[in-house]
Amino acid sequence: MAHFAKISDTSKVLAVHAVDNKDILNADGVEEEAVGQQYLEKHSNWPAERWIQTSYNTKDGKHYDPTTGELSADQSKALRGNYATLGYTWDEDNNIFYGNKPYANWVLNTTTGAWQSPIGDAPSISEAEKTTRYYDWNEANQSWDKKSCIRLRGSTITESGILNDPAT
Repeated sequence: MAHFAKISDTSKVLAVHAVDNKDILNADGVEEEAVGQQYLEKHSNWPAERWIQTSYNTKDGKHYDPTTGELSADQSKALRGNYATLGYTWDEDNNIFYGNKPYANWVLNTTTGAWQSPIGDAPSISEAEKTTRYYDWNEANQSWDKKSCIRLRGSTITESGILNDPAT
């Protein structure tokens, strides 16, 4: 399946539609974004140029293997920074999708589509701590604070509640 984001005239993602790969093949049998755009225009009455292909397996400028969820060996498959999601912004100049700015002083990396704190990424967590610790941004102190958590059956339970739940 190929995925296309429906873009508003203010560059916001309105929806993401899946299109069968056979519907984006050109005359030579090669997948082509423009063919998918024409298909979606015909079937949705939305302008072709407002349909932008997105990769379900791309996040923060990196491609992940769809089977394992691990970083892909072939990073040429990374497409447009992030998988487009409802409410994301399409940045045509930088050819990326990105989410809402998490904090006022964070800066968008226009290569990866990831927001970066003014002091950089959170420090690394050791393998031994990965099941009990994580870093959380402290806006008041402009720092990364190490927090405690419990990981149980794929969910991360933090001091303030569930951080991520694979069931949702």
